Amino acid sequence: MKLVIDTNILVSAFLWKGAVNRFIALVEESDIQVYTSRVLLDELESTLQSEKLTRAVHASGLDVSGLMSRYRDMSTLITTRQMTQQICRDADDDAVLACALAARADMIVTGDKDLLVLQPFQGVDILNPTDALQRLAQHP
Repeated sequence: MKLVIDTNILVSAFLWKGAVNRFIALVEESDIQVYTSRVLLDELESTLQSEKLTRAVHASGLDVSGLMSRYRDMSTLITTRQMTQQICRDADDDAVLACALAARADMIVTGDKDLLVLQPFQGVDILNPTDALQRLAQHP
């Protein structure tokens, strides 16, 4: 199973408990392949460095560098091409789609409604973490 995980899911999983955290734990413990791109890594790092998340990052027991290292350890960096036309209302979301297409991913996991409404996109399922957990539980 090949996944692309949106930044909003990673931030929630790394900084708070709940279904999203369980989803990431399952990914880390399994043979699921997670793919990311330079654009997505930069977005994650920038988000984690934001002032509004300073307390939550500190409470996680890791600094931004440690959280980024954790993600790099569980993911494979791939080269993507920019979409030829804007697909999502928020152009930043197109980077998630581009990564999924480049990776030939089976699934995008996101909480972003602008991405979820595209389900599926060019053969890639776009699911929230709860639905993704259910799908992964059925995957041999």
